[in-house]
Amino acid sequence: MKVLFFSCSMPDLIMPTLPLGMVSVATAVQQADHDVKLVDVLPDCDFEAAVTAALKDFIPDAIGIAVRNIDDQSMTDTRFLLDPLKTITATCRALTKAPIILGGAGYSMYPELLLEWLDGDIGIVGDGEAGLPAVLDQLRLGVDVTMIKGVYVKSYTPVKKRCATPDFNRLPQPDPALWSCPAEGREEVWLPFQTRRGCALACSYCSTASIEGTTLRTRNSKHVAGHIRRHYEAGFRRFYCTDNTFNLPGDYARELCRALIDSVPPITWSCIVYPYKVAEDLVEDMARAGCTEISLGFESGSPAILKRMNKRFSVEDVRHAAGLFEKHGIKLQGYLLLAGPGETRDTVHESLVFADSLPLDFLKLTTGIRIYPGTGLARTAVSEGVIALDDDLLQPRFYCASGLDGWIQEEVARWTASRPHWQG
Repeated sequence: MKVLFFSCSMPDLIMPTLPLGMVSVATAVQQADHDVKLVDVLPDCDFEAAVTAALKDFIPDAIGIAVRNIDDQSMTDTRFLLDPLKTITATCRALTKAPIILGGAGYSMYPELLLEWLDGDIGIVGDGEAGLPAVLDQLRLGVDVTMIKGVYVKSYTPVKKRCATPDFNRLPQPDPALWSCPAEGREEVWLPFQTRRGCALACSYCSTASIEGTTLRTRNSKHVAGHIRRHYEAGFRRFYCTDNTFNLPGDYARELCRALIDSVPPITWSCIVYPYKVAEDLVEDMARAGCTEISLGFESGSPAILKRMNKRFSVEDVRHAAGLFEKHGIKLQGYLLLAGPGETRDTVHESLVFADSLPLDFLKLTTGIRIYPGTGLARTAVSEGVIALDDDLLQPRFYCASGLDGWIQEEVARWTASRPHWQG
């Protein structure tokens, strides 16, 4: 079968990214003996014209739509990011009878709702690398797809609501030939890669569990190093790891660093670190393996707020980790999430003073926290009357602690005005 994939780039988000999920799934589909074509639609183009041209050029038997970001997570002047995808699906619906299949991180949070809202035929929650080839096999045979785990159709909820492959190594890694980056200039591109899925940390606001599940699945470190090496040979030199907690578990992180040291020519890479008992030998290995920058997701400098967020680390853990990364020449990005449950003017000030004391090269401050379904924050928001029990949360809703809205924006603006490396 011929499968045409669409994604929509959002280059001005705080963490813009190439479509890792779409390329990973397309690689699996290609390995299952289907023909694939990938189209990453840019935000400033004519969506209808771009989609029409792709459909006429490829004439697909099935269409895959990657749904990644729902919105920009900003409480002020929020941008809802699904309208371009709605234009893409509507154009496909008008010009072809090929089934429209939805997937991706954003889709996995709202499977039934987005299947209706985007007018898709089929949706896949979880590992699309396993789910989509199975769906295509069934479609080719004219067989019902609803018995495949994690597969949704309109008015039907599957018994097994997520496609999760226990052995992550069975899922292919992206084919370097499928990225849309031209060969010239690839050394300047930051290429995403993923080494594990699933998180059981249950931070109060986080949607990862609904997307990837709570069971940790890791990829063989030598397989990851081989993947990076193949992309190095294809001209890429910069990489960033999309894992939410690169340093957990610590033994796996060390093993991965040593595989990179042993098998990959000199590269530059970055990752996200959970600041819980970070060990110096791991930081040393990260630096030797080419890590030059990390995102330290500490979110607050108030012990009381960290507890409300269900964080397992302390402010002392954060300071210790920051000092180690500074010592080993790794740049630090920090992130604050302000105005969540229990936040007061005093705890906001506590976080700002704490962040100011750290050796950060960059700090992103977010005021108001996006509420996602199934999270502890959503349950708190319902119990406090911030949102209704039946609010589907597709349209962005934010939690801002009572008495802070207005003041907190002014306070953040006051602090960032004299700190050019801070961004509100």
